[in-house]
Amino acid sequence: MNKSNLPRVLCVDDESRIVEGLVLHLRKDYEVHTALSGDEGLKSLKQMGGAAVVVSDMRMPGMDGATFLHHVLAVYPDTTRILLTGEPGRDSAIAAVNTAQIFRFLTKPCPADQLRTAVEAGVIQHRLIRAERTILKETLVGCIKALVDVLAITNPVAFGRAGRIKRLSIEFAESLGCRDYWQLEAAAMLSHIGYLSLPASLVDKLYNGETLTPEEKTLAEGVPEVAMNLLENIPRLDPVMQILAAMRWTDEQIMRLGDGTIGLGTRILLLVLEYDVLITQGHATDVAVQTLRRRASRFGEELIEKFAHHLGAGSGRAEARQIPLKAVQPGMVIMQDIRTHLGTLLVARGFDVSNAFLERSRSFGPELLNEIIKVQIPAVKTATDA
Repeated sequence: MNKSNLPRVLCVDDESRIVEGLVLHLRKDYEVHTALSGDEGLKSLKQMGGAAVVVSDMRMPGMDGATFLHHVLAVYPDTTRILLTGEPGRDSAIAAVNTAQIFRFLTKPCPADQLRTAVEAGVIQHRLIRAERTILKETLVGCIKALVDVLAITNPVAFGRAGRIKRLSIEFAESLGCRDYWQLEAAAMLSHIGYLSLPASLVDKLYNGETLTPEEKTLAEGVPEVAMNLLENIPRLDPVMQILAAMRWTDEQIMRLGDGTIGLGTRILLLVLEYDVLITQGHATDVAVQTLRRRASRFGEELIEKFAHHLGAGSGRAEARQIPLKAVQPGMVIMQDIRTHLGTLLVARGFDVSNAFLERSRSFGPELLNEIIKVQIPAVKTATDA
Protein backbone atom coordinates (compact mmCIF):
# COMPACT_ATOMS: atom_id res chain seq x y z
CA MET A 1 0.00 0.00 0.00
CA ASN A 2 1.27 3.51 -0.89
CA LYS A 3 2.50 5.22 2.30
CA SER A 4 0.71 8.44 1.31
CA ASN A 5 -2.62 6.59 1.50
CA LEU A 6 -2.06 5.43 5.09
CA PRO A 7 -3.62 7.30 8.03
CA ARG A 8 -1.21 9.94 9.34
CA VAL A 9 -0.07 9.65 12.98
CA LEU A 10 2.12 12.11 14.87
CA CYS A 11 4.06 10.89 17.92
CA VAL A 12 5.43 13.54 20.30
CA ASP A 13 7.81 12.82 23.20
CA ASP A 14 10.94 14.60 24.44
CA GLU A 15 12.75 11.24 24.68
CA SER A 16 13.98 10.13 21.26
CA ARG A 17 14.07 6.45 22.27
CA ILE A 18 10.34 6.61 23.08
CA VAL A 19 9.35 8.07 19.71
CA GLU A 20 11.60 5.57 17.95
CA GLY A 21 9.77 2.78 19.76
CA LEU A 22 6.37 4.23 18.79
CA VAL A 23 7.45 4.42 15.16
CA LEU A 24 8.67 0.83 15.27
CA HIS A 25 5.24 -0.39 16.46
CA LEU A 26 3.15 1.76 14.11
CA ARG A 27 5.06 2.23 10.86
CA LYS A 28 3.63 -0.86 9.16
CA ASP A 29 0.04 0.40 9.20
CA TYR A 30 0.43 4.19 9.43
CA GLU A 31 2.34 7.11 8.00
CA VAL A 32 4.19 8.03 11.20
CA HIS A 33 5.72 11.45 11.94
CA THR A 34 7.62 12.38 15.08
CA ALA A 35 8.46 15.46 17.15
CA LEU A 36 10.52 15.95 20.30
CA SER A 37 8.50 18.84 21.78
CA GLY A 38 5.08 20.42 21.70
CA ASP A 39 6.31 23.39 19.63
CA GLU A 40 7.96 21.05 17.15
CA GLY A 41 4.76 18.97 17.03
CA LEU A 42 2.62 22.01 16.17
CA LYS A 43 5.04 23.00 13.40
CA SER A 44 4.97 19.45 12.03
CA LEU A 45 1.15 19.42 12.02
CA LYS A 46 1.08 22.72 10.16
CA GLN A 47 3.52 21.46 7.55
CA MET A 48 1.57 18.26 6.85
CA GLY A 49 -1.88 19.82 7.21
CA GLY A 50 -3.00 17.87 10.27
CA ALA A 51 -3.09 14.20 11.24
CA ALA A 52 -5.66 11.53 11.99
CA VAL A 53 -4.16 10.79 15.42
CA VAL A 54 -1.68 12.55 17.72
CA VAL A 55 0.01 10.56 20.49
CA SER A 56 1.73 12.82 23.03
CA ASP A 57 3.70 12.34 26.22
CA MET A 58 2.32 14.26 29.21
CA ARG A 59 5.53 15.38 30.93
CA MET A 60 7.64 17.41 28.49
CA PRO A 61 9.77 20.50 29.18
CA GLY A 62 8.37 23.83 28.01
CA MET A 63 4.92 22.67 26.94
CA ASP A 64 3.32 19.65 28.61
CA GLY A 65 1.14 17.17 26.78
CA ALA A 66 -2.19 18.60 27.99
CA THR A 67 -1.26 22.09 26.77
CA PHE A 68 0.05 20.76 23.46
CA LEU A 69 -3.08 18.70 22.82
CA HIS A 70 -5.24 21.69 23.75
CA HIS A 71 -3.54 23.62 20.93
CA VAL A 72 -4.12 20.66 18.62
CA LEU A 73 -7.80 20.68 19.54
CA ALA A 74 -8.10 24.40 18.76
CA VAL A 75 -6.50 24.20 15.30
CA TYR A 76 -7.24 20.59 14.27
CA PRO A 77 -10.49 19.65 16.07
CA ASP A 78 -10.95 16.50 13.96
CA THR A 79 -7.65 15.02 15.09
CA THR A 80 -7.97 12.27 17.71
CA ARG A 81 -5.79 13.00 20.74
CA ILE A 82 -4.11 10.27 22.82
CA LEU A 83 -2.09 11.05 25.95
CA LEU A 84 0.87 8.89 26.96
CA THR A 85 1.91 9.29 30.58
CA GLY A 86 4.37 7.66 32.94
CA GLU A 87 2.73 9.10 36.07
CA PRO A 88 -1.06 9.01 35.79
CA GLY A 89 -1.89 11.65 38.43
CA ARG A 90 -5.46 12.68 39.10
CA ASP A 91 -4.88 16.41 38.71
CA SER A 92 -2.98 16.16 35.43
CA ALA A 93 -5.57 13.72 34.06
CA ILE A 94 -8.42 16.11 34.89
CA ALA A 95 -6.53 19.01 33.31
CA ALA A 96 -5.93 17.02 30.14
CA VAL A 97 -9.55 15.91 29.82
CA ASN A 98 -10.92 19.39 30.46
CA THR A 99 -8.57 21.34 28.20
CA ALA A 100 -7.73 18.91 25.41
CA GLN A 101 -10.67 16.45 25.34
CA ILE A 102 -8.42 13.39 25.38
CA PHE A 103 -9.69 10.33 23.51
CA ARG A 104 -7.51 7.75 25.34
CA PHE A 105 -4.91 7.58 28.12
CA LEU A 106 -1.99 5.18 27.74
CA THR A 107 0.44 4.43 30.57
CA LYS A 108 4.17 3.99 30.07
CA PRO A 109 5.52 1.48 29.36
CA CYS A 110 2.74 0.77 26.88
CA PRO A 111 2.50 -2.74 25.36
CA ALA A 112 2.69 -2.72 21.56
CA ASP A 113 -0.71 -4.35 21.07
CA GLN A 114 -2.37 -1.81 23.41
CA LEU A 115 -0.74 1.07 21.50
CA ARG A 116 -1.88 -0.28 18.12
CA THR A 117 -5.41 -0.86 19.40
CA ALA A 118 -5.65 2.68 20.74
CA VAL A 119 -4.30 4.25 17.54
CA GLU A 120 -6.63 2.12 15.41
CA ALA A 121 -9.59 3.26 17.51
CA GLY A 122 -8.34 6.84 17.15
CA VAL A 123 -8.21 6.54 13.36
CA ILE A 124 -11.77 5.18 13.31
CA GLN A 125 -12.87 8.08 15.55
CA HIS A 126 -11.18 10.54 13.19
CA ARG A 127 -13.01 9.04 10.18
CA LEU A 128 -16.35 9.21 12.01
CA ILE A 129 -15.80 12.88 12.90
CA ARG A 130 -14.80 13.72 9.32
CA ALA A 131 -17.80 11.86 7.92
CA GLU A 132 -20.18 13.57 10.34
CA ARG A 133 -18.73 16.97 9.51
CA THR A 134 -19.15 16.29 5.78
CA ILE A 135 -22.79 15.35 6.33
CA LEU A 136 -23.37 18.46 8.44
CA LYS A 137 -21.67 20.72 5.92
CA GLU A 138 -23.45 19.26 2.90
CA THR A 139 -26.89 18.91 4.44
CA LEU A 140 -27.44 21.10 7.48
CA VAL A 141 -25.29 24.02 6.31
CA GLY A 142 -26.62 23.60 2.76
CA CYS A 143 -30.19 23.85 4.04
CA ILE A 144 -29.33 26.93 6.11
CA LYS A 145 -27.76 28.57 3.05
CA ALA A 146 -30.86 27.86 0.96
CA LEU A 147 -33.04 29.33 3.72
CA VAL A 148 -30.91 32.47 4.01
CA ASP A 149 -30.91 32.91 0.21
CA VAL A 150 -34.70 32.95 0.24
CA LEU A 151 -34.84 35.26 3.27
CA ALA A 152 -32.35 37.62 1.60
CA ILE A 153 -34.85 38.13 -1.22
CA THR A 154 -37.71 38.96 1.16
CA ASN A 155 -35.60 40.84 3.73
CA PRO A 156 -32.51 42.14 1.84
CA VAL A 157 -31.26 44.43 4.61
CA ALA A 158 -30.88 41.81 7.34
CA PHE A 159 -30.04 38.73 5.31
CA GLY A 160 -28.00 40.49 2.67
CA ARG A 161 -25.76 41.51 5.55
CA ALA A 162 -25.68 37.92 6.84
CA GLY A 163 -24.18 36.85 3.52
CA ARG A 164 -21.23 39.22 3.70
CA ILE A 165 -20.74 38.47 7.41
CA LYS A 166 -20.46 34.79 6.58
CA ARG A 167 -18.04 35.41 3.73
CA LEU A 168 -15.67 37.61 5.73
CA SER A 169 -15.84 35.36 8.82
CA ILE A 170 -14.92 32.24 6.86
CA GLU A 171 -12.18 33.99 4.88
CA PHE A 172 -10.64 35.26 8.12
CA ALA A 173 -10.96 31.84 9.81
CA GLU A 174 -9.20 30.22 6.85
CA SER A 175 -6.39 32.76 7.09
CA LEU A 176 -5.94 31.56 10.70
CA GLY A 177 -5.67 27.96 9.49
CA CYS A 178 -9.23 26.99 10.51
CA ARG A 179 -10.74 25.32 7.45
CA ASP A 180 -14.16 23.71 7.06
CA TYR A 181 -15.33 25.68 10.09
CA TRP A 182 -18.99 24.73 9.56
CA GLN A 183 -20.06 25.86 13.05
CA LEU A 184 -18.87 29.41 12.36
CA GLU A 185 -20.30 29.39 8.84
CA ALA A 186 -23.74 28.36 10.11
CA ALA A 187 -23.62 30.84 13.02
CA ALA A 188 -22.73 33.69 10.68
CA MET A 189 -25.61 32.88 8.34
CA LEU A 190 -28.05 32.57 11.24
CA SER A 191 -26.77 35.61 13.13
CA HIS A 192 -29.66 37.71 11.78
CA ILE A 193 -32.47 35.15 11.97
CA GLY A 194 -34.00 37.03 14.93
CA TYR A 195 -34.54 40.08 12.69
CA LEU A 196 -37.56 38.27 11.28
CA SER A 197 -39.41 39.50 14.38
CA LEU A 198 -38.69 43.17 13.66
CA PRO A 199 -40.63 45.61 11.46
CA ALA A 200 -38.87 46.35 8.16
CA SER A 201 -38.56 50.03 9.10
CA LEU A 202 -36.65 49.12 12.28
CA VAL A 203 -34.32 46.80 10.38
CA ASP A 204 -33.59 49.69 7.98
CA LYS A 205 -32.73 51.96 10.94
CA LEU A 206 -30.39 49.34 12.41
CA TYR A 207 -28.73 48.86 9.00
CA ASN A 208 -28.15 52.60 8.59
CA GLY A 209 -27.00 53.15 12.18
CA GLU A 210 -29.84 55.54 13.00
CA THR A 211 -30.88 56.48 16.54
CA LEU A 212 -33.60 54.22 17.95
CA THR A 213 -36.51 55.13 20.18
CA PRO A 214 -36.71 53.40 23.60
CA GLU A 215 -39.43 51.07 22.24
CA GLU A 216 -37.28 50.18 19.21
CA LYS A 217 -34.28 49.50 21.45
CA THR A 218 -36.39 47.06 23.47
CA LEU A 219 -37.43 45.23 20.31
CA ALA A 220 -33.87 45.11 19.00
CA GLU A 221 -32.54 43.77 22.30
CA GLY A 222 -35.00 40.88 22.07
CA VAL A 223 -33.58 39.66 18.74
CA PRO A 224 -31.08 37.12 20.23
CA GLU A 225 -33.81 35.47 22.32
CA VAL A 226 -36.06 35.20 19.25
CA ALA A 227 -33.19 33.55 17.40
CA MET A 228 -32.65 31.00 20.18
CA ASN A 229 -36.37 30.16 20.23
CA LEU A 230 -36.40 29.64 16.46
CA LEU A 231 -33.32 27.41 16.43
CA GLU A 232 -33.56 25.36 19.64
CA ASN A 233 -35.44 22.44 18.09
CA ILE A 234 -33.11 21.95 15.10
CA PRO A 235 -30.99 18.80 15.67
CA ARG A 236 -27.15 18.91 15.58
CA LEU A 237 -27.15 22.70 15.86
CA ASP A 238 -25.83 22.81 19.45
CA PRO A 239 -22.34 24.24 18.71
CA VAL A 240 -23.88 26.88 16.46
CA MET A 241 -26.32 27.91 19.17
CA GLN A 242 -23.46 28.02 21.70
CA ILE A 243 -21.65 30.55 19.51
CA LEU A 244 -24.79 32.65 19.07
CA ALA A 245 -25.57 32.49 22.80
CA ALA A 246 -22.00 33.40 23.81
CA MET A 247 -22.24 36.59 21.74
CA ARG A 248 -24.42 38.03 24.53
CA TRP A 249 -21.84 37.33 27.26
CA THR A 250 -19.52 39.81 28.93
CA ASP A 251 -16.02 40.42 27.56
CA GLU A 252 -14.48 38.45 30.42
CA GLN A 253 -16.75 35.44 29.85
CA ILE A 254 -16.02 35.43 26.12
CA MET A 255 -12.24 35.56 26.59
CA ARG A 256 -12.51 32.74 29.13
CA LEU A 257 -13.82 30.44 26.36
CA GLY A 258 -10.30 30.28 24.89
CA ASP A 259 -9.45 29.38 21.30
CA GLY A 260 -11.59 26.27 20.88
CA THR A 261 -14.40 25.91 18.34
CA ILE A 262 -16.91 27.94 20.38
CA GLY A 263 -14.55 30.56 21.82
CA LEU A 264 -12.72 31.40 18.60
CA GLY A 265 -15.91 31.22 16.55
CA THR A 266 -17.66 33.65 18.90
CA ARG A 267 -14.82 36.18 18.82
CA ILE A 268 -14.43 35.99 15.04
CA LEU A 269 -18.15 36.51 14.47
CA LEU A 270 -18.39 39.39 16.96
CA LEU A 271 -15.29 41.02 15.45
CA VAL A 272 -16.63 40.79 11.89
CA LEU A 273 -20.09 42.02 12.93
CA GLU A 274 -18.65 45.08 14.66
CA TYR A 275 -16.33 45.79 11.73
CA ASP A 276 -19.26 45.54 9.30
CA VAL A 277 -21.30 48.02 11.35
CA LEU A 278 -18.41 50.52 11.25
CA ILE A 279 -17.95 50.12 7.49
CA THR A 280 -21.71 50.43 6.87
CA GLN A 281 -21.66 53.69 8.84
CA GLY A 282 -19.14 55.05 6.34
CA HIS A 283 -15.85 54.60 8.23
CA ALA A 284 -12.72 53.73 6.25
CA THR A 285 -11.09 50.35 6.93
CA ASP A 286 -8.16 51.85 8.88
CA VAL A 287 -10.53 53.88 11.07
CA ALA A 288 -12.70 50.80 11.69
CA VAL A 289 -9.64 48.74 12.67
CA GLN A 290 -8.43 51.48 15.02
CA THR A 291 -11.85 51.48 16.68
CA LEU A 292 -11.70 47.70 17.07
CA ARG A 293 -8.29 47.97 18.73
CA ARG A 294 -10.00 49.78 21.59
CA ARG A 295 -12.06 46.61 22.18
CA ALA A 296 -9.09 44.34 22.92
CA SER A 297 -10.76 43.16 26.14
CA ARG A 298 -13.51 41.58 24.03
CA PHE A 299 -11.60 40.14 21.08
CA GLY A 300 -7.98 39.92 22.21
CA GLU A 301 -5.17 42.08 20.81
CA GLU A 302 -3.65 39.23 18.82
CA LEU A 303 -6.89 38.39 17.01
CA ILE A 304 -7.53 42.05 16.14
CA GLU A 305 -4.02 42.43 14.68
CA LYS A 306 -4.44 39.26 12.64
CA PHE A 307 -7.78 40.60 11.38
CA ALA A 308 -6.14 43.91 10.43
CA HIS A 309 -3.44 42.02 8.55
CA HIS A 310 -6.06 39.87 6.84
CA LEU A 311 -7.99 42.94 5.65
CA GLY A 312 -4.80 44.41 4.21
CA ALA A 313 -3.61 41.17 2.65
CA GLY A 314 -7.05 40.47 1.21
CA SER A 315 -7.47 43.81 -0.51
CA GLY A 316 -6.31 42.51 -3.86
CA ARG A 317 -7.92 39.08 -3.84
CA ALA A 318 -10.99 39.98 -5.88
CA GLU A 319 -11.65 42.02 -9.01
CA ALA A 320 -14.16 44.89 -8.99
CA ARG A 321 -16.17 45.51 -12.13
CA GLN A 322 -19.02 47.67 -13.38
CA ILE A 323 -21.58 45.51 -15.22
CA PRO A 324 -25.33 45.56 -15.96
CA LEU A 325 -27.46 43.97 -13.24
CA LYS A 326 -28.73 41.44 -15.79
CA ALA A 327 -25.15 40.16 -16.27
CA VAL A 328 -24.48 39.12 -12.66
CA GLN A 329 -23.62 35.47 -12.03
CA PRO A 330 -23.62 33.22 -8.94
CA GLY A 331 -20.47 33.77 -6.88
CA MET A 332 -20.29 37.50 -7.59
CA VAL A 333 -20.83 39.99 -4.75
CA ILE A 334 -23.01 43.06 -5.30
CA MET A 335 -21.11 46.01 -3.81
CA GLN A 336 -23.86 48.64 -3.67
CA ASP A 337 -27.46 48.96 -2.56
CA ILE A 338 -29.92 48.38 -5.39
CA ARG A 339 -33.26 50.16 -5.11
CA THR A 340 -36.38 50.53 -7.21
CA HIS A 341 -37.31 53.95 -8.65
CA LEU A 342 -39.53 54.36 -5.55
CA GLY A 343 -36.56 53.85 -3.24
CA THR A 344 -37.45 50.33 -2.05
CA LEU A 345 -34.32 48.34 -1.24
CA LEU A 346 -34.10 45.18 -3.37
CA VAL A 347 -30.53 44.11 -2.66
CA ALA A 348 -28.22 45.28 0.14
CA ARG A 349 -24.54 45.98 -0.42
CA GLY A 350 -22.43 42.87 0.12
CA PHE A 351 -25.07 40.43 -1.18
CA ASP A 352 -23.74 37.14 -2.58
CA VAL A 353 -25.45 36.44 -5.90
CA SER A 354 -27.26 33.09 -5.77
CA ASN A 355 -29.37 31.06 -8.19
CA ALA A 356 -32.45 32.03 -6.16
CA PHE A 357 -31.65 35.71 -6.76
CA LEU A 358 -31.20 35.16 -10.49
CA GLU A 359 -34.63 33.53 -10.63
CA ARG A 360 -36.15 36.48 -8.82
CA SER A 361 -34.34 39.07 -10.96
CA ARG A 362 -36.26 37.91 -14.02
CA SER A 363 -39.23 39.84 -12.66
CA PHE A 364 -37.27 43.10 -12.53
CA GLY A 365 -38.11 45.62 -15.22
CA PRO A 366 -35.73 46.23 -18.15
CA GLU A 367 -34.68 49.62 -16.75
CA LEU A 368 -33.43 48.06 -13.52
CA LEU A 369 -31.84 45.08 -15.25
CA ASN A 370 -29.85 47.39 -17.53
CA GLU A 371 -28.62 49.50 -14.61
CA ILE A 372 -24.82 49.45 -14.28
CA ILE A 373 -23.78 48.24 -10.84
CA LYS A 374 -20.52 47.53 -9.03
CA VAL A 375 -19.74 43.87 -8.36
CA GLN A 376 -16.83 41.95 -6.90
CA ILE A 377 -15.63 38.86 -8.73
CA PRO A 378 -13.69 36.44 -6.50
CA ALA A 379 -10.19 35.65 -7.74
CA VAL A 380 -9.68 32.16 -9.13
CA LYS A 381 -7.46 30.12 -6.85
CA THR A 382 -4.26 28.80 -8.35
CA ALA A 383 -2.19 25.83 -7.24
CA THR A 384 0.11 28.22 -5.33
CA ASP A 385 -2.84 29.68 -3.42
CA ALA A 386 -4.05 26.34 -2.11
